[in-house]
Amino acid sequence: MSSSDDRPLFSAELVAPAVAESLPANYTIRPLRRSDFHHGFLDVLRVLTTVGEVTEQQWAERYDWMSQRSEEYFVLVIWDGQKVVGTGTVLVERKFIHNMGLVGHIEDIAVAKDQQGKKLGLKMIQALDYVAARVGCYKSILDCSEANEGFYVKCGFKRAGLEMAHYYEGPKADSKV
Repeated sequence: MSSSDDRPLFSAELVAPAVAESLPANYTIRPLRRSDFHHGFLDVLRVLTTVGEVTEQQWAERYDWMSQRSEEYFVLVIWDGQKVVGTGTVLVERKFIHNMGLVGHIEDIAVAKDQQGKKLGLKMIQALDYVAARVGCYKSILDCSEANEGFYVKCGFKRAGLEMAHYYEGPKADSKV
C-alpha cells in the first residue's frame, strides 16, 4: 500500500472528538481512505442498497474525483481495527439563499449487519452533523423511509417535509459529469 492509499479524503481534524471517544474499545472513526476498497467499505454499503461490481480502477477514479472536492464530500468510516464496519457521508451544498449559506446533506448511513445494535449508526450521524457544523452549514438534512424515522428522531432530527424522487432509466455509471 502506498502512502497515497492511506491519505484521508479530508482532514481528520473534522472528526468529532466526543464521538471518537464514545466508540467501543479499539474502534475508530475517520475519513475514508483509498485503501478502504480492500477493507470492506463497499460490503458495508451493500447493507444499504445495490452497489454493483465496482473495480479497483473505478474506485480509485471516484475517490480521486471526490478528493478534488474535499470541501464538498465528507465520507466517514468506523473501523473496528480490522475492517470498515460503518459509513456515512455529508455532502455540502452551496446555496444562494440564507446569505450564501451551506447545507449538509447526510447520505448513505450504513452499518455492517454483525455490528448493528452498538449505536454505531447514531455515532455516525452525530459525527456527520459535527462535520457539517464545523464547515459552516446552517443545517443538515436527510431523507429516510418512514420505518427509519424513529431512529433519526433519536439522533436529533425532525420531520421537515416530504421526500420526492424522479428516477432515471439507463446505465448510471456512464455519467461523465
